[in-house]
Amino acid sequence: MSVYLDWAATSPPDEAILAETLEISRDHFGNPSSIHRSGAAAAGILTAARDRCAAALNCPANTLYFTSGGTEANHIPLLSLLTRPVRGTIAISAIEHPSIREQAAVLAKCGWKVATIPVDRDGFITPEAVLATIDEETSFVAVMAVNNETGAIQPVSEIATALTRVCAGKRKPHFHVDFVQAAGKIPLMPALPGVDSASFSAHKLRGPRGIGLLYLARQIEPFIRGGGQERTLRPGTENIAGAHALSRCLEMYGRPGEPAADLVTIAGGIPGLSVIPQTRTEHDPRFSPWIIQCTNDHLPGEVLVRILSDEGIYVSTGSACSSKKGNRPVLDAMGVSKTASKNAFRISTGPETTRNDLEEFSKKLAQTLARY
Repeated sequence: MSVYLDWAATSPPDEAILAETLEISRDHFGNPSSIHRSGAAAAGILTAARDRCAAALNCPANTLYFTSGGTEANHIPLLSLLTRPVRGTIAISAIEHPSIREQAAVLAKCGWKVATIPVDRDGFITPEAVLATIDEETSFVAVMAVNNETGAIQPVSEIATALTRVCAGKRKPHFHVDFVQAAGKIPLMPALPGVDSASFSAHKLRGPRGIGLLYLARQIEPFIRGGGQERTLRPGTENIAGAHALSRCLEMYGRPGEPAADLVTIAGGIPGLSVIPQTRTEHDPRFSPWIIQCTNDHLPGEVLVRILSDEGIYVSTGSACSSKKGNRPVLDAMGVSKTASKNAFRISTGPETTRNDLEEFSKKLAQTLARY
């Protein structure tokens, strides 16, 4: 028996969605830009997929652009800054996904200044911290909706409101929100007043890899050039089957469900285990109930992950996009001690996770910690 508790890294694909994706790939392979009947059929599937995404996200269809994934959806608004003749400042939170953090570092090499918005010891960004970080030269602000390592739900609406209020009568920075980990965990509302762009990914919602979505409140200057696909913003022949799959994922799994058990309760029943941050309580509304960060007194997180893997229990040490590098910038930003950070690991669940899965995990983890 194996227990998969790494849903924040990727999710097991839905069989029905996979079957539909394969059928479209096989039967509707025409290029949607072609004017013949096969192309027109493909274009119709693409339009229907965009309309379904718009209905699921409660936003106009013409604000949605299909991408190759969440990373590209994060990159496009950032790269658009390179088309501007005057460089300014980019403000990103200290806990952003590597696709934001590392792309901002690239822009820094191109003349942009990068300012870091601090988080408190519980991993939260406040509107006050955002306003204290920006200045008149700030052109771009990025704050993720749900942190992929701790599950902290950020006050996106309050930040958007604060930016709009403070910048009334002058140019407001472009406000980008990474919704990749929010999908299926909190209500999705990318079209909040003051939010200029938002990113999504199918494979976090039981869909295939290689397809994502970008919400844009208004058109931006494209950095990548080529064909006129996606209204010139994202050139390249569209992934019709992937777009259909993403739309079905949002329909089926985009709304928050009910987890099998409270993860803080589960962690509290295992000797030698503690939660990061320690202030997180059972059923804490400040956090996604699907993600928790824990640490232990016995083993480095990477060692523990490998031991549990041999037992058929799959957890992770954090973001799959940076876990192999061994650094933990999110925990560092929260002021977590070096030992606690080194021994930390993430548990993340999904709609298919059962109470039996969590009981099996608890038993195997307790046995492992007792041995060491």
